[in-house]
Amino acid sequence: MSLSAPDSVATAPLAGATPATPGLPARHRRWLIWLVAAQVLFVLGVAVAGYATAALGRTITLQTEPVDPRDLLYGDYLRLRYQISELPGSLWRGSATPRRKQAAYVLLEPRSSGDFEATGVYAEPPITTGQQAVLRGSVQDVWRRGLRLRYGLERYYVSDAMSRHLRQRRRLRVTISIAPWGQARITQVDTLRQ
Repeated sequence: MSLSAPDSVATAPLAGATPATPGLPARHRRWLIWLVAAQVLFVLGVAVAGYATAALGRTITLQTEPVDPRDLLYGDYLRLRYQISELPGSLWRGSATPRRKQAAYVLLEPRSSGDFEATGVYAEPPITTGQQAVLRGSVQDVWRRGLRLRYGLERYYVSDAMSRHLRQRRRLRVTISIAPWGQARITQVDTLRQ
């Protein structure tokens, strides 16, 4: 014969014991929710900034040529070298000599062909008039008579069909949208007839 406690006693919690709560304390849960919300807002902000650049930005065209059209890890893309990537040092308008990794603002003016050309490179954003535009970049290299700039627009991913067409290394016309806050984005790439 076995002795067992009545059902009411077996299911009653012990005196002084607190019931276990699953998961994190409330304070940690709030921090986790804020952290996840911040990450979601960041991703949405990047996407919205890209679309806003295309929708609100000023559209200009630049001439370039493809350099390296294949990457085994990422597939087909164009590595672009713009005519405004290497500029003569006489276009520098800063008070001090430019140095590597320094921000540079290139003043662009339209030519008769419709493409834009660099007319000055500044350490601070210049004031524009009329048809001028400013493209923000960074100084990559400085030598006695010139400087090399990078704009963050040097890589453009393309489809397989377009990649085969561009392997002939033709000159290209790249359409760029520059937002009022300085962000730039490639919106179109076309081949030019030789």
